[in-house]
Amino acid sequence: MAPGQGTQQQFRYTQTPSKVLHVRNLPWDSAEEELVALCRPFGKIVNTMCNVGANKNQAFVEFADLNQAISMVSYYASSSEPAQVRGKTVYIQYSNRQEITNNKSTGDVPGNVLLVTIEGVESGDVSIDVIHLVFSAFGFVHKIATFEKSAGFQALIQYTDAETAASARNALDGRSIPRYLLLEHITTCHLRITYSAHTDLSIKFQSHRSRDYTNPFLPVNPSAIEGSVQPLLGPDGVKKETESNVLLASIENMQYAVTVDVLHTVFSTFGTVQKIAIFEKNGGMQALIQYPDVTTASIAKEALEGHCIYDGGYCA
Repeated sequence: MAPGQGTQQQFRYTQTPSKVLHVRNLPWDSAEEELVALCRPFGKIVNTMCNVGANKNQAFVEFADLNQAISMVSYYASSSEPAQVRGKTVYIQYSNRQEITNNKSTGDVPGNVLLVTIEGVESGDVSIDVIHLVFSAFGFVHKIATFEKSAGFQALIQYTDAETAASARNALDGRSIPRYLLLEHITTCHLRITYSAHTDLSIKFQSHRSRDYTNPFLPVNPSAIEGSVQPLLGPDGVKKETESNVLLASIENMQYAVTVDVLHTVFSTFGTVQKIAIFEKNGGMQALIQYPDVTTASIAKEALEGHCIYDGGYCA
């Protein structure tokens, strides 16, 4: 079979060569570094545009020279191994554009999404709930996504409008998160804030890395309660369970059907229940119940653990 004649062509030969390549079928959450790592062997990269398209799985990369782009296309056209990112085959073609003109924001163009670099910490040192608490003081926070890049631990904070984002940036840029909100071992925690080119973050599920505060029906990923917080030790040296605003309830001895509505009725007795997710694990039924804060979750856990929801029914 001739190169490019598979069920899904990796290249289109009819297009005019361009120093800008169009890359498709990337992982939806792929980072700029992954695109650069794929393309860097073929030449100098002067610009990128990532996470474009309806599914955020396409990107553009601009080489410094046309021959460098041709070299990359030619290499994969004749190679028996397809271009891949995280083991996923990606498809490369020349772009119709000759340069990437809508560059990413330099950080000076106001927008409704802030890019926050938290200096002096590592991933897990500052929880997403702490970030939300700090930034919601300036207005309603729609979404938060945290990640690690070469610049360090970073977060994208989405507000309703650019005015609210500007207010938060002006107040917090160069400042530190209040000491009482930080873990004891953290000595410095400065915020470096710029504007992001994003206008609407794509959050697939609630977790300890990402939150969408506008969608109560978004699924809760079990990792929401599996953050990398250092384990706490009790007075006897025994590892204490890490507290969280999300409870994991194992439902035993089921004699009646379990529903989200039933769990909501039971757990909302102790405070506002933000989200509930039910799933099967290890042959049993479990549920994640999310409260707005750790205190409410702790009260509900203490009151309900080991008790029956119905007399003679199932236990939580």
